[in-house]
Amino acid sequence: MSKQEFTVTVYTENQIGLLNRIAIIFSRRKINIESLNTSPSEVEGIHRFTIVINEVEEVVKKLARQIEKQVEVLKAYYNTNEEIVWQELAMYKVPTDEIAEKVKVERLLREYGARAVVIRKDYTIFETTGQREETDKLISVLEPYGLIEFVRSARVAIIKASSGFHEKLKEFEQTEPGEEVIENEFLDKQDEVFTM
Repeated sequence: MSKQEFTVTVYTENQIGLLNRIAIIFSRRKINIESLNTSPSEVEGIHRFTIVINEVEEVVKKLARQIEKQVEVLKAYYNTNEEIVWQELAMYKVPTDEIAEKVKVERLLREYGARAVVIRKDYTIFETTGQREETDKLISVLEPYGLIEFVRSARVAIIKASSGFHEKLKEFEQTEPGEEVIENEFLDKQDEVFTM
């Protein structure tokens, strides 16, 4: 089995120290995190981690299970690039006098779906969103003009088929936690409970 790019999506309660504990799960297995984004989700109080790694599926499956064992984690998914819609934001700083020829700039911007966010005498900053290959292409186009600086954000991704969990999240938002912990008597009987 060969390694491929996977996106791990983790829904959590927002707790201090959780990011550190999740990172340790990766570092213990010597897995490099290519990209990490954390943001609020569509439900107040629930955060969403989007983590990109290159690994074999068997390892990713174990990782997701390990992450779900963390108390504050509600759900962890892993997906291939085909199962998600994803984007990254990239910014490029170039010397203004090098690209000052207006026609050239406008064509460039149109061709790569970029826009100028800052134009100063000494430099101009462009911004674009897209997938890695698209934002990389613009680097090679701008390099001849003296690319001063380049930065790319972490991936943001939406799972194409995660509507079921979205509904559960909404339910989670409506239920207030009880005072005492009650052991779920149906925990080991999933097949019986969920078969009609």
